[in-house]
Amino acid sequence: MKSFLVALGVWVVVLSPGPSSGQELKAGAALANITPPLGTPIVGNFGKQLAADVHDELHARALVVDDGKSKVAIVVCDLLGLRGTISEEARKRIRDRTGIPESHVLIAATHTHSGGDALGDRYRLKEPLNGYQEFVASRIVDAVVMADRRLRPAEMASGAVEIPEHVFNRRWSMKEGTMPVNPFGKFDKAKMNPPVASENLVEPVGPVDPTLSFVAFREPGGRLISVFAAYSLHYIGGVKSGDISADYFAVFSEELRKLQPQSPDADAFPFVAMLANGTSGDINNVDFRNGGPKFAPYGKMKIVGKDVAVKVDAALKTVEWKKEAAVDARFETLELMRKPVSEELAGWAKATAGKEVPAGKVDLPKIYADRVIAIAKAEQKMEVPLHYLRIGGIGIGAMPVEVFAETGLEFRKKAPLPGSFMIGMAHDYLGYLPTPRQLELGGYETWPGTNHLEAKASGVLLETLLKMASSAQP
Repeated sequence: MKSFLVALGVWVVVLSPGPSSGQELKAGAALANITPPLGTPIVGNFGKQLAADVHDELHARALVVDDGKSKVAIVVCDLLGLRGTISEEARKRIRDRTGIPESHVLIAATHTHSGGDALGDRYRLKEPLNGYQEFVASRIVDAVVMADRRLRPAEMASGAVEIPEHVFNRRWSMKEGTMPVNPFGKFDKAKMNPPVASENLVEPVGPVDPTLSFVAFREPGGRLISVFAAYSLHYIGGVKSGDISADYFAVFSEELRKLQPQSPDADAFPFVAMLANGTSGDINNVDFRNGGPKFAPYGKMKIVGKDVAVKVDAALKTVEWKKEAAVDARFETLELMRKPVSEELAGWAKATAGKEVPAGKVDLPKIYADRVIAIAKAEQKMEVPLHYLRIGGIGIGAMPVEVFAETGLEFRKKAPLPGSFMIGMAHDYLGYLPTPRQLELGGYETWPGTNHLEAKASGVLLETLLKMASSAQP
């Protein structure tokens, strides 16, 4: 089988801003703290863990762009994911307080695995907001309101940097007879996170997307206002047990801020950088073929976050700044079915869910049996929000799932605007989105309870998003 690993040099693309709107471009940015209180469940691992310390604060980072005729807002939250009701409520309040239409506000999570739980019951998608979810919604609104108040004349630039050294496909084929049994008592053809440097590894079963894309705004000829970037790297991890952390997404944002000249005006609005999660459903930072050194807690995320920030900062020095950039948006909600539960699977789940598991022990068969039972009882029709923003000459597509790299690469290739890119975990969290080929291979990302949508979902969602992109052209 052909290996899909991509290895490219570092380069920068300067993208055209699109037709002139004839109006003055403005931009504003702000951030709001969304760190949960200690004792809050930390979401991102199978075991139950409560927040015992805060290594670094969590934030909602907001950017508002005004082309003189219309506004769009982008919010990136330091969360594993957020329930759709948070996005719905926040966008309604943003509309009421700023006039920005709900369809023009993009809200996404970074997918840090060491943040508070804003998901709630994953099988009751329309349940009322709990305390932390209400807090997150209110802080998202605050961030956008502040960014809107900080609007000022701006110039825009966009570009891309190739950073292949930090991304690796985590789904591997293995030598015959060496694949471990999955929680359902069967054998997959793809293993997520296989043994590092094992002689039993064959090859990764999918590609990587090494391109970091960005959109930047600065005061005319002056200081940066904000940089919105997206990179297809799942997360880094390596946090201490019980710690709250925004992972390398926040390291990038802080390091990029440090690289900018300080304003002589102590009251000047701060520069706000934000890094969204691209299409990293099957990508992480582990070199499974060759292995690598061990790191102290937070060591690796600091290295990766700083390196990515340095590369983006260098790219920002080469781009062409434009004084005009029209904005537009498309928002659609599709109705798809859940991944079906077969009679055989339901029988397995019933038999497995009753087993006794010692306290504190993680038992994957029991966990997935409980999930299968919950799926069978849940509403089978699922609302799937899709979003597309156009800012100048670039397009940003967004899905509420963990998108595989090959889908992101296809969007880049087929989207009508050059330099277009995708982000995941936007407006909701509906699990992984493997392609039909990846579904056939199996593996963690395809299991029921991890992959929630019917088999045709990836094709339907991509086709719809590309149609939305075409309809938003100037």
